[in-house]
Amino acid sequence: MSIFEYPPVGFHFNVAFELFPQTPNDFRFQEVSGLNVELEMESFKEGGNNRFTWQLPVRSKYEDITLKRGMMLGSGIVLWCRKALENFEFEPINIMISLLNDQHIPLMNWHVINAIPKKWTVSNFNAGENAVVVESMVLSYQYFQVLRI
Repeated sequence: MSIFEYPPVGFHFNVAFELFPQTPNDFRFQEVSGLNVELEMESFKEGGNNRFTWQLPVRSKYEDITLKRGMMLGSGIVLWCRKALENFEFEPINIMISLLNDQHIPLMNWHVINAIPKKWTVSNFNAGENAVVVESMVLSYQYFQVLRI
């Protein structure tokens, strides 16, 4: 069976931070969202032509990435976030987000460049529910490169 016969599944992925120290739990995430890029456009009116305006590309705009996982105590990533958010000490790092096949081999990678934490949240505590505490990290970054294997 060829890898091109079916679309890949979205539940088998890996997130690797280029950050030390790390624990094995720092690679485990429940959800990744925001791998989006959009072109900003500028309107240009051509003299003598009133039927339309030209749309010219200006620059690429990258959406913030949100990572969600069960809260991990002693995480190097959380320490990195806290240094930035509490002490205003920013250390931009690169991140590799990989979509994996059933043999844990990357099918496609997104190399995120110079990410910094923008927001860190912890889910609500509710005595009436039987739920894991989920932490979310919103990261701002310069750009990403799509790397195919």
